[in-house]
Amino acid sequence: MYIHRLLESQISAILEKEKSILLLGPRQTGKTTLINQVSADKRITLANPFDRLRYEKEPFALTGEVERLAEKQIKPSPLIIIDEIQKVPLLMDGIQDLIDRKLAKFILTGSSARKLRRGDNVNLLPGRVIPLRLDPFMQSELPSHCCSLDTLLLDGSLPEILLQKDDHEKEQLLEAYVTIYLEEEIRAEAIVRDLGYFARFLELAASESGKTVNFTKLSQEIGVSHSTIANYYQILEDCLVVERIEPLTRSKTRRKLTKTQKYLLYDLGVRRIAAHEGRHPSRDQLGHLFEQYIGLELIRFIRSTQQRFSIKYWRDPSGPEVDWIIETDKGYIPIEVKWTQTPGERDIKYLQIFLKEYKQAKKGFVVCQTPHSMKLTDNIYAIPWNCLTEVFAC
Repeated sequence: MYIHRLLESQISAILEKEKSILLLGPRQTGKTTLINQVSADKRITLANPFDRLRYEKEPFALTGEVERLAEKQIKPSPLIIIDEIQKVPLLMDGIQDLIDRKLAKFILTGSSARKLRRGDNVNLLPGRVIPLRLDPFMQSELPSHCCSLDTLLLDGSLPEILLQKDDHEKEQLLEAYVTIYLEEEIRAEAIVRDLGYFARFLELAASESGKTVNFTKLSQEIGVSHSTIANYYQILEDCLVVERIEPLTRSKTRRKLTKTQKYLLYDLGVRRIAAHEGRHPSRDQLGHLFEQYIGLELIRFIRSTQQRFSIKYWRDPSGPEVDWIIETDKGYIPIEVKWTQTPGERDIKYLQIFLKEYKQAKKGFVVCQTPHSMKLTDNIYAIPWNCLTEVFAC
């Protein structure tokens, strides 16, 4: 079963303007399936060892092939799709030349920005391609009957996992993903000689997902330097496996606001397996998973709509904190996430503090399991977890 993605309309609009696309996303998010829905004049799959070896030996063979294709076609310019471009980054020079001469337009896909940046001579095609990002399924992309909230929190929303009905099959696929991709491929990306250190880091990074990171504590627990921990996180970020969340630190009244970033692992099913957690979390754990899920959904909605907003969090070690802050060009939108169907006064106390201290924030929201949106105070609303777009309509 093919489930349509929100990016499809953006891709069509970009191609109609004769522009090229760099589509990045973690492994198994459906990039190949998505581009297979697009009619192309030439397809190259660099995951195929024969194609990869051929273009590694002769990267400029692509130029001649596309020039010949362009001669046969007057208008529009031919569309060339190259899957897994990071496997032969030397092709980027020839692609730039072809784009500059308006001989072709491209869709390039990749799962590692790090590999494309490696080396001083790698060409990232600045200003020549429009970057897009494909993530695991957003809630708004899924049929309403597709899966429950519990399933999304435990198994995540990678396409191959989501479409499996058997829990045992899901566990096996997630285990394979974590072992083959995260532990082996990303470790090789880091040129990590000791598998034990990186495997332990990955487990702790998954366990600490959504929490304020303490690099010193992690370095002591794993037995590597503080800078190595920072480098490991940078690798995960470059490989699109974590989302970095910066804190909101501007305040006229509070001097001790937390200034340390958080990291969210990009898929909750992958996070659970990497953290070696089972399928029966406690209520507190469910609440924390729910908070991460909403954070990821907010990030992806902003990314899919190409709005220049950012997601932050706000925390004063002395007490008040707000799970997520949407920073817009007009101000702030504070959001608390609560594992409840009946939000009450105790669930909004930190929102009230935030709204009082930050005049740029006009409304606050509690995202929870309430079946219907409701007004809690003059400027605070409770909304269902699957109606997040209401936040952006304020």
